[in-house]
Amino acid sequence: MPVRTRVAALAALTATALALGAAATSQAGAAPGGTVQKNAAAKSASAQKKAAAPRFLAASELPPHPTGWTAGPVTDGFPEQLAYCLGEGVPAYDYRHRLFHTELDASAVQVTVVTGSAAKGKALADRLNEEIRTCAARLERLYPEIEAEGRFFGTLPVEEGATVHGLHTETSYGATDVNLLSVGRDGRTVTVVGWGRMGDFDDAPLAAIKKTAKKAVTKLY
Repeated sequence: MPVRTRVAALAALTATALALGAAATSQAGAAPGGTVQKNAAAKSASAQKKAAAPRFLAASELPPHPTGWTAGPVTDGFPEQLAYCLGEGVPAYDYRHRLFHTELDASAVQVTVVTGSAAKGKALADRLNEEIRTCAARLERLYPEIEAEGRFFGTLPVEEGATVHGLHTETSYGATDVNLLSVGRDGRTVTVVGWGRMGDFDDAPLAAIKKTAKKAVTKLY
């Protein structure tokens, strides 16, 4: 039997079975269909949430900056702007990211990925946190002209949690940069926010980046 014929026959049989089932339910005085419809609607809403693409931060949701922020488009792939800490150690997934910039030296990036399950999401978040935690030591080992210091700024109570890290680097020729990074998770979805500018930890808007990190997670869905 051709495929199209089999599909049509299956559809007809399914429709007949549904009609017979509805008639039997009516004759037997079964429970009203309202409960069934509510359950189906709840399952549909849950499925839609899982299927929906995660949302990204807007420029206005980043730490305030005198010149304001400009947001780029959401783009496929892992951003090279985070490769200094999250390069070869990042597992292969279908990442998406958005870049942000100011008219001065500050820049930011958000990268988000939907894994196959909550367990895989947790494993990825743990891996990313470990890569960031060990970033300073790796940089000093790979680049002798750089002195690097990493700091851990704690966890945030949002969905399955978020963590905030800091990294300060200084080169032998005097250039200094400070970066703040957060890793957050909502179920199987993981998002990383990176912020950076010239300066040291005293120049980093820690309270504001924590607010941004929480927003990045709550805004996913």
